[in-house]
Amino acid sequence: PVSESYLKTDRILEIAAETGCDGLHPGYGLLSENAGFSETCEEAGIAWIGPTAHQIRQFGLKHTARQIAKESGVPLLEGTALLTSAEEAVAAAEGVGYPVMLKSTAGGGGIGMEICQDATGLSEAFDRVTRASQANFGDSGVFLEKYIQRARHVEVQLFGDGKGHVVALGTRDCS
Repeated sequence: PVSESYLKTDRILEIAAETGCDGLHPGYGLLSENAGFSETCEEAGIAWIGPTAHQIRQFGLKHTARQIAKESGVPLLEGTALLTSAEEAVAAAEGVGYPVMLKSTAGGGGIGMEICQDATGLSEAFDRVTRASQANFGDSGVFLEKYIQRARHVEVQLFGDGKGHVVALGTRDCS
């Protein structure tokens, strides 16, 4: 199981020390999104080949990533900041326009996402999504985005050296 292999950071660091590893690339998902593990590797003298802990924290929560993108002039779907109640969500959805997607700010894999066609559906989904988000990711934060029925989920893989040199390795359709 993942919890007994890929997530055993103490064992990974033991193996790195035993083999003379001086750099670690965490792959995709799992530890690649773990700011604490990034810092632990650096403290152990192992170069972290991935985003910095600061970058992981900035982009690890969807609402924060949205705000950074917005401030950088990236076009975004209509959406909201974090919402604190079903009533606030319903009021915000009136401005965004139905249907909307209620989304967890943390996690991924489609967990903590629910399409809401109207105010009743959104009110019913709010507590369900916040509970699922807290249970799965330890963070109950949720926000809204305009729902696009025939959208594609395309990811861009980038590598950079922290000195302004960045290369795009291509795209990946995760739809």
